[in-house]
Amino acid sequence: MNLARSSGILLHPTSLPHGRLGPDAHRFVDWLAAAGQSWWQVLPLGPPDPSGSPYRAASAFAGWPGLLAAPKARVTVEEIEDFVARHPYWAGSWSAFAGEGALADQVRFEREWSMLRSYAAERGVRLVGDLPIYVAPGGADHRAWPELFQRGVVSGVPPDLFSSTGQLWGNPLYDWEAMRATDYRWWIERFRRTLELVDLTRVDHFRGFVAYWSVSARLRTARRGVWRRGPGRRLFDTVRASLGGLPVIAEDLGVITPPIEKLRDDLGLPGMLVLQFAFRRPGDLERLGPKLRNRVVYTGTHDNDTAVGWWRSASPAQRRNAQRALPSGNDALHWRFIRLALSLRGDLAIVPMQDVLGLGSEARMNTPGRSEGNWRWRLRGDELTDELAARLRGETAAAGRLPR
Repeated sequence: MNLARSSGILLHPTSLPHGRLGPDAHRFVDWLAAAGQSWWQVLPLGPPDPSGSPYRAASAFAGWPGLLAAPKARVTVEEIEDFVARHPYWAGSWSAFAGEGALADQVRFEREWSMLRSYAAERGVRLVGDLPIYVAPGGADHRAWPELFQRGVVSGVPPDLFSSTGQLWGNPLYDWEAMRATDYRWWIERFRRTLELVDLTRVDHFRGFVAYWSVSARLRTARRGVWRRGPGRRLFDTVRASLGGLPVIAEDLGVITPPIEKLRDDLGLPGMLVLQFAFRRPGDLERLGPKLRNRVVYTGTHDNDTAVGWWRSASPAQRRNAQRALPSGNDALHWRFIRLALSLRGDLAIVPMQDVLGLGSEARMNTPGRSEGNWRWRLRGDELTDELAARLRGETAAAGRLPR
């Protein structure tokens, strides 16, 4: 997949000044264009769970009505019927799950999102989505297709940098044999829906398609889970053959083994490099060498602290390693992080908006393993200044990433 040398900003719509689409979203697109950015990356767009997490959305297909700028806009019967005719696989099950008015809300969501996407495309800005590997327990998908899920086990990851007991996500795990028996129809439709809304999508927890961490539903932590084999290449080949393409970024973070790297590379998918993970040992970044070409480079993601917050909590050794890699100069730390991300060989570089603003840990979007206090950060309208756009455009131009 050829992304060309470009860059973009990570900002979920809930982090817009009013947390909705409409004028705020259009103003942000204007700012992105002025700043020389080619991409706007968002998080999953489905209805979030009660804690606000979009990674446990009530549907893998439906857009969240909470993002609507005009939630009471008129919708005709003809529009609803047309929507159902174009989305026969999941519209009925979503309506049965969400109740009266659910389909009208989907028409409104499609209307506002399509308007935003067209507005962005006219200004040279494309959209990057995010496809979580799992669905919410008891959500619309779990209820509509129970035969596609295992019983008695739930999802998670083993102990890692984020948690000494692992992360017990609690999502239902797929029955991959049952999925295969249907020729992966659910996954084909899920990718089809995602790519109706965005130009490119990040697939979360890509390693779970090679091997996934299975935890007994009776356990209270993920420490005692076991690895189980995932579907591997067959799933992605089937989706690609059905849809004619696979514009996907593989989120290959965490415990990554050679079979995971092989699957990513055999599929021709770009992986991810998060700069905050590149300073554990001296020379880590340099050792990646030519592999950087097939990476999307991030200063951080929604699961990381901000660059400034990371620096404040980093060990002396991590700071020394970072200082060796970061561009020299008297610029503020966050600009040095941004300049490094933009300068690397990766075709695409993505910077969270919090890093462009130079914010600290108070602006962190999510802390893995913590169930409260996440997903709340919002941009202030007065922070999107012409001066900031000009500064970012200058850095983007110097790195050869301006739109062509």
